[in-house]
Amino acid sequence: MADKVIFAMYDDDDKLMDGAKHLVANKVKVSDVYSPMPLHGIDSIIGVEPTRLAITAFMYGLTGTMLAIIGIRYMMIIDWPMNIGGKPNFSLKENMLSFVPIFFEFTVLCAAHGMAITYLIRNKTLPGMPPRNPDPRTTDDKFVMEIKTSDNAHVSEKDLSKLIKDTGFIEIEEKSIL
Repeated sequence: MADKVIFAMYDDDDKLMDGAKHLVANKVKVSDVYSPMPLHGIDSIIGVEPTRLAITAFMYGLTGTMLAIIGIRYMMIIDWPMNIGGKPNFSLKENMLSFVPIFFEFTVLCAAHGMAITYLIRNKTLPGMPPRNPDPRTTDDKFVMEIKTSDNAHVSEKDLSKLIKDTGFIEIEEKSIL
């Protein structure tokens, strides 16, 4: 069987969800879904694993906190100690509460930027990367389900076509994988 990708287009999100449930119930693996809005519940239907972006955000936040502590200690205690408001300047421990807003803000800054960059790299959507969207209409009002024949080798091509035709699509496109 030649490797192909089948794109089934739907005009309604409920039809796409029902079609995905029908295919998954018949042991067909749906590779991806493209839609103009988030489809709540589609991840569990097609078997997408939960994101680990929160773990990376926590790690970036810890990195930001540590950088803030190191930077404040160096700038305010070692390099240029200043007596601001009568606070002692010879130890970070005694000044720690004064710097909590800076720690918090730098933690949020590093976590937010790290998450955004990680998200863009992971989804291959950085500027200059080629788009993966199979049809530009999915950014407006259409929904597309992607099914790879290589992922569904246990289902004959004839049965796969029949199962997809039972889902109520409005348009179908097949592309060969190089």
